[in-house]
Amino acid sequence: MNIVELALLGLGVVVVYMTVVWLISLVIKNSSIVDIFWGPGFALLAGAYYLVAPEPFAARKLLLVVLVCVWGLRLALHIGIRNHGKGEDYRYRAWREQHGSRWWWRSFLQVFMLQGVLLWVIGMPLLVVQVAPQPANLTVFDILGTLLWLVGFVFEALGDWQLVRFKADPANKGKVMRTGLWQYTRHPNYFGDAAVWWSYYVLALSVQFGFTVVFSPILMTMLLMRVSGVALLERGLKQTKPEYADYVMNTNAFFPGLPRRK
Repeated sequence: MNIVELALLGLGVVVVYMTVVWLISLVIKNSSIVDIFWGPGFALLAGAYYLVAPEPFAARKLLLVVLVCVWGLRLALHIGIRNHGKGEDYRYRAWREQHGSRWWWRSFLQVFMLQGVLLWVIGMPLLVVQVAPQPANLTVFDILGTLLWLVGFVFEALGDWQLVRFKADPANKGKVMRTGLWQYTRHPNYFGDAAVWWSYYVLALSVQFGFTVVFSPILMTMLLMRVSGVALLERGLKQTKPEYADYVMNTNAFFPGLPRRK
């Protein structure tokens, strides 16, 4: 199976996967469950490529699958616990109210298929690593990529955990998280997520034509910074938390740095 056939197979897997999630959303009337299934979608895609591609037991290929699965399943668990019992997210609820009786089919295209296509495109590094037969041995890019993945995973997982603990304390209601990783960047979890995707690209540099999928981490970083991550979240925080303006003045938005507070 060549790379084009394998890519089309991956697209088919994603379409079926997102269709199933969409059907579940219709039953429970909650389109925001797509956020929970985002991470596992990459794990499923990586696993499909791994099982079909030649020489699946090569160290690099197995390493990549493990890293993607650990990242994706942790993300799903975090979002699932965070959203449990809270109903549909306000963004999807607003769309549901806007489109009314048409939302059941519009959500298929506007939410599930759109995210499915993004998942497939962003997941291209997972494809090029699995389809390349050489080099069979690990390279310096594999080592660097794994180290970068560890940095990103720690920022994302630890940042999420610190924020959950902060919000669980009633004394912190209405306050801004400014300790732990959050004193170095206003969004350590988003920075960590971006670093994870750049790590997959670094791993892809080990194989022929791996450099061509640089659009994947660039697209993910832009989504996190300009679309669904930092920009979207901060619009609400600036309006609801008065001290957030001071936090913005003294803390980097995305890339970690020393706080500027005197």
